Amino acid sequence: MTEKTGHGTHGKRLKDAEEALPGASWAGGPHAELTEAVIGAAIRVQRALGPGLLESAYEAYMAHELCLGGHRVERQVELGLTYRGLLIPQAFRLDLLVDDLVVVELKVAQAFTDAHKAQILSYLRFSNKPVGLLLNFGVYPMANHGIRRFVL
Repeated sequence: MTEKTGHGTHGKRLKDAEEALPGASWAGGPHAELTEAVIGAAIRVQRALGPGLLESAYEAYMAHELCLGGHRVERQVELGLTYRGLLIPQAFRLDLLVDDLVVVELKVAQAFTDAHKAQILSYLRFSNKPVGLLLNFGVYPMANHGIRRFVL
């Protein structure tokens, strides 16, 4: 698994992303355009609302912003886990699942912790999804240490 920080700025598709962190690049990778769209939506939401709201508010506005952009978004997606024959049907809940490809975990914290990173990596592994984004709305602007991309 790999982790990339910052966000993508392929071409001029994401003016918000370019303004937030000029010259940043995802250096490609799977589903780069989709992750750029999610990051652009997050930056727009944070600019409009500011930092410090509850995670649930950012989740609702992120889902709305992504739907306006033509994406299919599922909120609070239940993820089951089986271990040695024991199924826990609601072991985890993904904050957002975008276009059935990208897991998005939202935080409102001063900084990312190792536990946050372990959480998104577990979600990717158990959901068998290829890409995850960890977005921290507590860091303003988000482009400064508030975005992490993980690839399974």
